[in-house]
Amino acid sequence: MTAVGEVVSRWPCATWFAGCRESNKLVLIIVAIALLLDNMLLTTVVPIIPEFLYNIRHRADGLQFSDIKDETWPPSTTTMSSVFPFESTIPTSSNMTTPVHHKRLSKHEELQKENVEVGIMFASKAFVQLFTNPFIGPITNRIGYSIPMFVGFIIMFLSTIIFAFGRSYGVLFLARALQGVGSSCSSVSGMGMLAERYPNDKERGNAMGIALGGLALGVLIGPPFGGVMYQFVGKTAPFLILACLALGDGLLQLLVLQPGVVRQEADAPSLKALLLDPYIIVTAGAITFANLGIAMLEPSLPIWMMDTMNSPKWERGVAFLPASISYLIGTNIFGPLGHRIGRWLAAMIGLIVIGICLMCIPLATNITHLIAPNAGLGFAIGMVDSSMMPELGYLVDIRHAAVYGSVYAIGDVAFCLGFAIGPAMSGTLVQTIGFEWMLVGVALINFAYAPLLFMIRAPPTKEEQRNLILGDKSSVRYVNYKNDEDEE
Repeated sequence: MTAVGEVVSRWPCATWFAGCRESNKLVLIIVAIALLLDNMLLTTVVPIIPEFLYNIRHRADGLQFSDIKDETWPPSTTTMSSVFPFESTIPTSSNMTTPVHHKRLSKHEELQKENVEVGIMFASKAFVQLFTNPFIGPITNRIGYSIPMFVGFIIMFLSTIIFAFGRSYGVLFLARALQGVGSSCSSVSGMGMLAERYPNDKERGNAMGIALGGLALGVLIGPPFGGVMYQFVGKTAPFLILACLALGDGLLQLLVLQPGVVRQEADAPSLKALLLDPYIIVTAGAITFANLGIAMLEPSLPIWMMDTMNSPKWERGVAFLPASISYLIGTNIFGPLGHRIGRWLAAMIGLIVIGICLMCIPLATNITHLIAPNAGLGFAIGMVDSSMMPELGYLVDIRHAAVYGSVYAIGDVAFCLGFAIGPAMSGTLVQTIGFEWMLVGVALINFAYAPLLFMIRAPPTKEEQRNLILGDKSSVRYVNYKNDEDEE
């Protein structure tokens, strides 16, 4: 028993806490809250950072982003020759006749350069998480899930405080990168804990759909929360509120999970064995490409809106709201529904819908035009994530051993790979081929990858695992996708 457990055992409510520790639903709530706060911090910065960096660069000359109004800007005369009727926002030399027009052009050029810097900052979290996950997975196999998850809370709290008081690009970059370590601990431990607590494949899918709903709620609340708080209260306030919420989650983990070392009974499959499994790689790849588009939009869409629509802070904050709401709906629908219709099919349809929505986004000329494609994008990503995350646990059960730390490290690597490549490349791609063609390219990648999901329609089991399952000697029970009427 841990030191925390010894203290709690002396309390009058010790029996109640002991019962809570055995409650799978309460553990699910804790994991969902941890994912919610982590992703709320992830997205709160989206509407804040681009303008904040622009403003701190112009503190000396007193120029703010909002000082240059769009009504002084003449219509553009340069068009892009393509299948899309996009108009360039860059003026020709003939209409740059006033100092205001010159300032507007300078602002446009600076925002194009800022795309790269903001993209690198946003990608730093995913890159750090990407390299941390291969270490966190094996650690959870050795000591259990509760300690890494609590460490994730501590790191996230520190990152939030640094965001609150950071006033330079370097400090904010550090905060974003530090969050990647905390996210790795929380997400790998949280998903592994749920896979262990819910051995039944159908129940596991439902539980992970709810947990991903917590993630979606964080993504949903973050941008409007950050945009509104930044505009009306200031930069520090939203991060201090997040820090207080994180403290509450840490206290809940301390009292209920009582972090301590828990040894795994079964021998964990090696990370190398899992990486060599083609079915796991295909499943993980679907997660990567499904999230690649939204990852590229994260740094580039607010700047594109600033440039083409002169959008105020609150509009840039709520631009992601339809995607977040529909992601929340999608994860909760396809947690159970993906099991019924086949998770491979749900993910394949999701990738196709993602591609269509990405091609529609650049057609928008105002914020209302972004509602439908962003909503479809979020719903489709929810289809893929809520289907492929439990599929990873299912593949480990039937093809390896029921120890989940390493496979969910791979799942989180797949998720982070999209959010590492996307923001890091988006700035350069916007500068070289344009915002529109960048999204068209990602759409084509999703279309091309979708047919590969036929591979996981009926993944083969290893013979020894098949014998265990048919002999009813395994603690893990399965339901055939094609016949949901069978007894589980």
